[in-house]
Amino acid sequence: PEYFHKVVDCQYACPAHTNVPEYIRLILHENYTQAYMINWVSNVFPGILGRVCDRPCEPACRRVRVENEPVAICRLKRVAADNRDEVQPLLFRAPEKKNGKRIALIGAGPASLTVARDLAALGYELDLFDDQPMAGGFIRSQIPSFRLPEDVLNTELNYILDMGGITTHFQTYVADIRDVMDKGYDAIFVGTGAPRGRDLPDLPGRKEGDKKIHIGIEWLAAVVFQHVEKVGKKVLVLGGGNTAMDCCRTARRLGGEDVKVIVRSPMAEMKASEWEIEDAVKEDIPIIDNHVPLEFVVENGTLVGMRFQKVKPEYDQNGKRSLVPTGEDPAFFECDEVLLAIGQQNAFPFIDEKSGIEFNDWGLPVLDPVTLQSSIPHILFGGDSAFGPGNI
Repeated sequence: PEYFHKVVDCQYACPAHTNVPEYIRLILHENYTQAYMINWVSNVFPGILGRVCDRPCEPACRRVRVENEPVAICRLKRVAADNRDEVQPLLFRAPEKKNGKRIALIGAGPASLTVARDLAALGYELDLFDDQPMAGGFIRSQIPSFRLPEDVLNTELNYILDMGGITTHFQTYVADIRDVMDKGYDAIFVGTGAPRGRDLPDLPGRKEGDKKIHIGIEWLAAVVFQHVEKVGKKVLVLGGGNTAMDCCRTARRLGGEDVKVIVRSPMAEMKASEWEIEDAVKEDIPIIDNHVPLEFVVENGTLVGMRFQKVKPEYDQNGKRSLVPTGEDPAFFECDEVLLAIGQQNAFPFIDEKSGIEFNDWGLPVLDPVTLQSSIPHILFGGDSAFGPGNI
């Protein structure tokens, strides 16, 4: 194992194993540009991650052994990004002489862009396909601009797109992966994320109230692309992850006066980052836990609220949780609109059985655990496409 595996807890906890102590040292000496470059080489999107990273490094920080709070590692990444000098001359460039290999990248989110950056520098010719007009994937369509400003996003992405060796095919929908396979690429990388939001299709009232019930990630994308500019005064957000926090805070900004988050689980077990929950609470958005949805209440064709069953958590000897009804009367909350942020799913509508790519019972591709090659060796998957919904 490397040295940091043994003693540098924050670096080990970081999925990219960024050299945290070194870039913090450089920031101390106000060498922001080099601190930024350490991050860029390692984790690709310092300016983005400095704002929206889930911070697995901070719970591992050894400072919590003697202080109440860890070092603000994530925010220091942002400090480096916001105070750096021009870094374009320091970045990788694609060599003029190519190596003769052609790669197709399906999806222009963080996974494909990371692959593009690393392979372009090695002389590969890359074709990047995405059905949207710009790169970014879900970090463009689902993260509100008050968390991630568009100019920061564009700057970070353009560092990669301007390297050379990358031909973009935006607003190009890949309907069938076999069409790409037939073009003779040496390899195909699938980085299409987990683009499908979970629904509650069988909950009573779902169909009747459909016009005012929205899938959270689709609604956030509609806000980003200015298809949605306002929301009802009373909004319920279902879910306990970061997407739910983005939905409720966005709804507040679009005119929601009474915005509530309703969660099945105890608040202490919510999947959202602690700081995202704190930001929502600071905006006077109540989080109501231990409530399981029973029905959408629709009167005369209009959604007027939701009814919930009150539950309490019980744990068996193995720590497995069950949500047990308390026996109290169902709770009713008024609303004009509901945002469903209860999880995401993988979706591969462009891959069918005839392609020869195998999938497991959970709808994920069967991959080599080391190389991430699929059952067709020259087709590889990465990011959420490979592992299911996760963080950037």
